[in-house]
Amino acid sequence: MYQVLMIVHVLIALAIVGLVMLQQGRGADAGAGFGAGGGSGSVFGARGAASFLSRTTAILATVFFVTSLTLAYLAGKKDNKAEDIMDAPLVELPAKRDLPPIAVQPPAAPKSDIPAIPSPAAPAGQ
Repeated sequence: MYQVLMIVHVLIALAIVGLVMLQQGRGADAGAGFGAGGGSGSVFGARGAASFLSRTTAILATVFFVTSLTLAYLAGKKDNKAEDIMDAPLVELPAKRDLPPIAVQPPAAPKSDIPAIPSPAAPAGQ
């Protein structure tokens, strides 16, 4: 619904721009009075084109305002919190291991550069 209304809104805006570009300015009538072009035998009649184009522009402008208000209303009601990726909980996956687990061995005796001194033996005659 929102996307369709947005497309219609843009098409109406382009139509309004095209209609405004087709219309003559208010100062063009003064030049036509002195013979500077623009005859009265046009397709829409002497003033028919101006009234037809201005009515069509007014109708399209009204539809444009209505679609603008409708889009603003729909955008206000839209829940944007559901789409926020920053609020998603962090999921930690277990780390993959390339090697098999190492078997735990008892700790070896500490190695030293100093030779071990044997404990003194008991005296022989006692």
